[in-house]
Amino acid sequence: MITALPPLELAGRGTPRALRCRVLQSPLAGVSDRIFRSLVRRWAPDALLFTEMVNATSLELGHGLIKVEELASEPGPIGVQLFDHRPAAMADAARRAEAAGAYLIDINMGCPVKKIAKKGGGSGLIRDPDLAARIVEAVAAAVAIPVTVKTRLGWCGSDADPVSWCQQLEGAGAQLLTLHGRTREQGFKGQADWDAIAAVKRALRIPVIANGDVNSAADALRCLEHTGADGVMVGRGTMGAPWLVGQIDAALSGRPIPPSPGARERIALAAEQLQALVAARGDHGLLIARKHMSWTCTGFSGAPQLRHALMRAPTPADALALLDQAAAQLDDCGALAPLAAAAVAPVAESPA
Repeated sequence: MITALPPLELAGRGTPRALRCRVLQSPLAGVSDRIFRSLVRRWAPDALLFTEMVNATSLELGHGLIKVEELASEPGPIGVQLFDHRPAAMADAARRAEAAGAYLIDINMGCPVKKIAKKGGGSGLIRDPDLAARIVEAVAAAVAIPVTVKTRLGWCGSDADPVSWCQQLEGAGAQLLTLHGRTREQGFKGQADWDAIAAVKRALRIPVIANGDVNSAADALRCLEHTGADGVMVGRGTMGAPWLVGQIDAALSGRPIPPSPGARERIALAAEQLQALVAARGDHGLLIARKHMSWTCTGFSGAPQLRHALMRAPTPADALALLDQAAAQLDDCGALAPLAAAAVAPVAESPA
């Protein structure tokens, strides 16, 4: 059993940073916005969370500012993850993020999305390790806060050499490395290779964070025991389960693991997130909230019917009414009675 792990010390050019929580919340495009982070923080007040991935070009043009604005006002450490293939642009974006209150800068060298990789960003940098090293060097020289990298084992299985690849990133100035145990070719398919993460951990002097197939506190404990890594990063497992980071943190700290919320709590959480998104984004907030409500409203009898109705709700008020109705109709065992037929009226089709 791994318990009571001490803080991780990261030394940038300025004041060192200490990560008191060994569980990191992965940047998730379209998910890890300020509202989602506030929910994760409820269960994990000390965890390092991240903004959604930010394009350096967007910051140059002023389009991506919403993702980094008011970071300093959020409680707890918030990292900004940047991607691009131009060292100077990345350095400039890092300075802007630091000024906005970023706790550290993370460089994305692992995103498998084709439109990003084919332009040399994300996992595309795995195919150009010299450019990747120049980007790390430029960003590390531009800011006083720590600079970290999130990457994968390699581009594909036949050419993957994760130890050499990660040693080059360390040599360029990365102060922590998060390693997803799959290649770019795998995407999110297959099993994460924890043996490869263990080999990288043994070869590097900087902290290594293991990523991939960590979806529960038990998974996290097995992963750390297997890899010897300094911590874990969780990503897709937190979609609809913002309490997961806190559960893993409790397990690593030797505290009792808080139970996952039941049906009533999940419905209340979905309603809270819906209202916050609508308050921040207007009616467009409903479009964003639909995926969150679908992820959150699971694990209880009647949940599939509720999700189906929520996806068809035409307005935020209709969706909130469905959630209120569901909460009122839960029985003592957390099962949901059939929703009223009027509550699942189809969305009117748009004119051609």
